[in-house]
Amino acid sequence: MHHHFTPDRYYNALGPYAPALTVESGDTITTDTVDARGFDRDRKQIATRGNPMTGPFAIEGAEPGDALAVRIIQIEPSRTYGFTTTSVAPHCVDPGYVPSLPANDLVDWEIDPVAKTVRHAGPRPGGMPELVLPLDPMLGCFGVAPARQQALSTATSGPYGGNMDYRACRAGAVLLFPVSEPGGLFFLGDAHAVQGDGEISGNGVEISTRTTVELHLLKGYHLEWPRLIDQDGIATIGNARPLDQATQHATTEMLRWLIQDAGLDATGASLWLQQCVRYDIGNIFDPAYTMACRLPRAYWPPALRESEVIRRFA
Repeated sequence: MHHHFTPDRYYNALGPYAPALTVESGDTITTDTVDARGFDRDRKQIATRGNPMTGPFAIEGAEPGDALAVRIIQIEPSRTYGFTTTSVAPHCVDPGYVPSLPANDLVDWEIDPVAKTVRHAGPRPGGMPELVLPLDPMLGCFGVAPARQQALSTATSGPYGGNMDYRACRAGAVLLFPVSEPGGLFFLGDAHAVQGDGEISGNGVEISTRTTVELHLLKGYHLEWPRLIDQDGIATIGNARPLDQATQHATTEMLRWLIQDAGLDATGASLWLQQCVRYDIGNIFDPAYTMACRLPRAYWPPALRESEVIRRFA
C-alpha cells in the first residue's frame, strides 16, 4: 500500500514516541520534510530548529531483535531555495588557522529541478568563480528509535542511525537499522540538495522535500549498526567519537555481515576485508562522527550475492 502522509508535528529527537502512522511491511510512504532549521516549502518556519524529524512510522509486527530495511525511492526538493553557512567548522582545520576562517553567515543557494543543478546564489567572495553543482539529494538525519527507551537528539547519531550526514543515503539506497522498540519507529528529515563528504561546515545545502520511502521488516535478522546497500556495493556505518571508534564499529559490523551472510569464518572474513575494504567519511561536525566501511560489488564473495538480503534489496 502507498500512504501519503502530511505531518502536523515534528521531533527534535528520535525516541519512543506515539506512531504518527502504522504501516505493513512492504508499504510505501510519501511525506514532507522541513529543512534543518524547521522551514517548509514556503520558507515558513513550522518546526523547532535542530533537524526536525517527520514521523515516527511504525511497522506492524516489528519487535526488538528484528531489522528494518528502508529503501529510499525519491528525495525531491519542494522549493528552489537552499542555504548553508559560510565557514568550515573550526575543529576541521589546524588550530592556528582558526582566526583566518570567515564569519559564519548564511548563504543562499538556488535549486533548479529542471536542470538538476544547485547554484551558489549569494554574494560572490573575491576570486571565487561561479559554483554550480549537480543536484544530488540525500537524507542527513534518519533512523529508528534507540534502545532502552531513550530519546536522543537529532544533533547526534548511534546504532539507531540519526544525524549521519552520509552522502550515500540518496535515492536508490537501502538502509538497514536494528529494531529496538515495538514498531521500529522510523523518522526522517534534514535533507540536503548536495553535500561534500564530512559535512565540514555543519550543513549541506539545506532544503525541504517531498520524500518517498519503502519499509520492509526483516524478522529475526540481527545487526548492531546500520547497513547500506546501493549500486556501488554494501557498507556498514559506525557512529561515535573519536573517529577511530566510529571506524571500529563500522569495520566490526562488516566482519559480522560477511560471517552472517557470506558464509565466511572469522579468518576468511578478515582476510577478505583487509584487502578489499574502502572507507567513506560521513559526518565529522556533530557530537558523533560517522564512518562507513564499504565493500564494492566487484569484491563480493559469491555466497554474499546469493544471500537473502542481497537478493531481495541489491
